[in-house]
Amino acid sequence: MPELPEVEEAMQRLRAAVEGRTIAKVSTHHASHERQLPAASARRLRQQKIVRVERRGKHQLLHLENGSTLHAHFRMNGDWLMSRTDQPLDKFTRASIDLTDGSRIELHDSRALSSIKLHAKGENPLPKLGIEANDASLDADHLRAALSKKRGPIKPTLMDQAVIAGLGNIYAAEALWRAKISPRAISSSISPARLAKLAEAIHWVIENENRAPGRYTDTENRDRFEVYDREGLPCSRCGTKIKRIPQAGRSTYFCPKCQRS
Repeated sequence: MPELPEVEEAMQRLRAAVEGRTIAKVSTHHASHERQLPAASARRLRQQKIVRVERRGKHQLLHLENGSTLHAHFRMNGDWLMSRTDQPLDKFTRASIDLTDGSRIELHDSRALSSIKLHAKGENPLPKLGIEANDASLDADHLRAALSKKRGPIKPTLMDQAVIAGLGNIYAAEALWRAKISPRAISSSISPARLAKLAEAIHWVIENENRAPGRYTDTENRDRFEVYDREGLPCSRCGTKIKRIPQAGRSTYFCPKCQRS
């Protein structure tokens, strides 16, 4: 799944490609995307100038000159491809935006789980979202307030986008390992001192320049991480074998010695 750094990088590419340009047409190329963006909605996008592109959490928003918003979400493995209107579409392109200058942006998604929807002027295209994972004001005080009424385990809580926007499965696990906090720890019970370490760890895993963005569809990149997808391999800190447990329908990886509580 694309994590926040990957979505940010994709949004920057999208911004450079479309901001200030005018849409010639938008097309969908998969049944699920046709339902999300019916032909009548797609027609309303013609000749609209894209005035601004932004990211909120893992959501990408293309703001149009008439006040409407085109909302895209990669879900599990979406991405943007840049092409020209006189070139064939990629076989996994699920939606395409043709611009009047002849350039084209393709929503590429081999699993067809991504989404693209048009929202009218005045509509809020976003679900409830918490603080951005890379926001400098995400600190121990903010975490204490956000977690004070959360009785569930900390790992699924960190992945709740209403708590922290943009923090996904990979980096939640990595941050907890770095902060030496068990993924099973009750969210509201974590001490202020440990919350300070957790906030620092979240910023570190999101912003670490030595961990360039990339897709994680197999095990070839697992050595880039301390615990994610490393079940049975030794913890780099203590040598204990990394464990995997299910939490909220996802796999959680952790060190049972370093992350006891």
